[in-house]
Formats: sequence, C-alpha cells, structure tokens
Amino acid sequence: MLQGSERGNGVLIHLRSNDSVASGEFPLLARGDSTTERGAVVAARFMVGDVAHGVTLDSGTVSVIRAGDTLAARARGSGSEVAGTARVTLDASFESVRIGADTLPCAVQP
Repeated sequence: MLQGSERGNGVLIHLRSNDSVASGEFPLLARGDSTTERGAVVAARFMVGDVAHGVTLDSGTVSVIRAGDTLAARARGSGSEVAGTARVTLDASFESVRIGADTLPCAVQP
C-alpha cells in the first residue's frame, strides 16, 4: 500500500501480488475484485478550489520497480469522478519508498 498527500490532494495505490512485490506492470483492478491475484487499485482525492473530488482509476496501469528494500511506482490512467461529473486522468509517481518488514509471520499452521 502506497499513499501520499499534499495540501488536500492525495493518491493511494494498493498493490496485490501472490508473492512479495516484484518489479513489473500491474493491471488496474476494480475495487471489489477479490479473485485476481496480481493487480492494483488506485484512488485519488483532489481539490478544485474549496471542493474535494475523488476518482478510482478504471483504465491504465501501475509500473513498479523494486531495488532491494525500496520501491518506485508510477500510476497512469483514468476513471470517472466519484460524483460522476467528469472523466479524470491521473499520472502519479512514488520514488524511493522503503519497504517495511512484515508485521505478521506467514507459516503453515498444523
């Protein structure tokens, strides 16, 4: 999960992979998709004047580059604004994000 915000604007990228996150392209998934093993959900909040707007991307891709314990990711795509008034295009990137240690062990339980 990658998130970033500045002055009321923000982007959230939820990466899903059947193993640890590796470099490559992640197709965009629908928010409720619980069966696809590899993909990403991307949402953004942005301000126009004093009014907040939101979008979940429904077309595009997320590119991920992993180098050791850091990630770089770029989300590019478009989606319908939550209020349904416009189509929004997004190009957002994250650079040098440290990957934290897993908080829960993953092991077979007898």
